[in-house]
Amino acid sequence: MNTTARYLEPGRAAGVLNTVVTGLTRLGVSLWGSRVLAVRGRVSGEWRTVPVNVLTFRGERYLVAPRGETQWVRNLRVAGGGELRVGSRVEAFAATPVADADKPALLRAYLRRWKFEVGVFFDGVDQDAPEHRLREIAPDYPAFHLRGR
Repeated sequence: MNTTARYLEPGRAAGVLNTVVTGLTRLGVSLWGSRVLAVRGRVSGEWRTVPVNVLTFRGERYLVAPRGETQWVRNLRVAGGGELRVGSRVEAFAATPVADADKPALLRAYLRRWKFEVGVFFDGVDQDAPEHRLREIAPDYPAFHLRGR
């Protein structure tokens, strides 16, 4: 059994794209629902930012980490919340991790919405995958339920 948390480090192209998306989002231009996630660093306590896609699913909002156990995931687990920013709008939120058993439908909706952008991180699994396959991969994709503060 693999006990190492899955993490796909962004390459140079992803870094450039993240910089562009972050810049546009900070200017108030949200691409496909993008937001700038701001969360306090778990060690430094300083604000850390990264572009994210906020998924609205069954009337609730979620963050999914397609690259796995990223720094923002680790920070959000410790902080328990953060801010979503678009332009000058700042929305504080509280975050609760989603249990693996509750992720399959969420992952399906996420892939349906953003497969063109994040499909490469799902190793051939897409929105049409059988339920059992989504359950198998669920532990590799941290997800958080968001609530307003």
